[in-house]
Amino acid sequence: MRPMSTTSTVPARHDRGPSGLRRRGRFPRGNRRRSVRSRWDIDFRKIVRGTGKTLIAAGVLIFLFVAYELWGTGFAQRRDQKALKSKFNQAISTPTTLPSAAAPPDTITPPADDAVGVMQIPKIGVDQAVVEGVGVEDLKKGPGHYPGTPLPGEPGNAAIAGHRTTYGAPFNRLDELKNGDPITVRTRAGTFRYEVSNSSVVSPDQVSVLDPTPDNRITLTTCNPKYSAAERLIITATLATPPAPVVEAPKSPPPAADHNALAGLSGKSAAKGPAIAWGALAALIWFLAWCAGHWWRRWPAYLIATPVFLIVLFVFFENFSRLLPANV
Repeated sequence: MRPMSTTSTVPARHDRGPSGLRRRGRFPRGNRRRSVRSRWDIDFRKIVRGTGKTLIAAGVLIFLFVAYELWGTGFAQRRDQKALKSKFNQAISTPTTLPSAAAPPDTITPPADDAVGVMQIPKIGVDQAVVEGVGVEDLKKGPGHYPGTPLPGEPGNAAIAGHRTTYGAPFNRLDELKNGDPITVRTRAGTFRYEVSNSSVVSPDQVSVLDPTPDNRITLTTCNPKYSAAERLIITATLATPPAPVVEAPKSPPPAADHNALAGLSGKSAAKGPAIAWGALAALIWFLAWCAGHWWRRWPAYLIATPVFLIVLFVFFENFSRLLPANV
């Protein structure tokens, strides 16, 4: 008796043949859409992740630069101030031999590496050696005397500029001075006491505050408001002690006052080359650390590269800050 043959009525799946094997061919349209969408989502997430990391790195660099400007610049300034005061105290303690008994005291501007004098403003805690010049490198060391104006204690209008927020911020609290507050300046010609007589805010191009005056005064200039160079804060103080004797026949005529200095307060602008070079070197070190982290081990590579990167970054900040206004 022949066995009965049965025919399967179970329909085959659309992606499989009768034997159950998967058919060759395209994926269903719905799967293709999900695959394309999944790849697009992955690429989008990579873009967002990369953009986020870039913004975080830029924010960290900006924060480090602000920290350097506000606090890091003060370390070098304190070192320079200590050296300037030491040389100044040694110079005034050393007796000088005058060519004749009738010769006036020496009020000629001291060498560029020496201090013009030491200024003290007790009310706001200022005790700073004053250097000659108002350029970037000058004001990094301390308050700077405007070339071409009389030295402190001499007859006329002696002008001094100073930082308000960086490099020790010697003039940070200059706006707290009121009429009658004392300002003392000790120079090679003696000690001179001034009393504050006026305070004003002017535009950067109002350079008349540096002009010669018939009275004996000292003019202190700094940027205003704090953390900005939009205006200039001017403090004027009148000499309350006898002025220093005037040298009748100086060896060379004094240079003309640089009235443009009040507008820029930076002297000659620093070269951009060093800042670009150090910035490129910092970027190269970070890139090499990133490559080493992918080829070798991430955290050991970062730990080795971080100290070198921070040192190079510090030098980059120092050169980059020279491109900013000198009196901020």
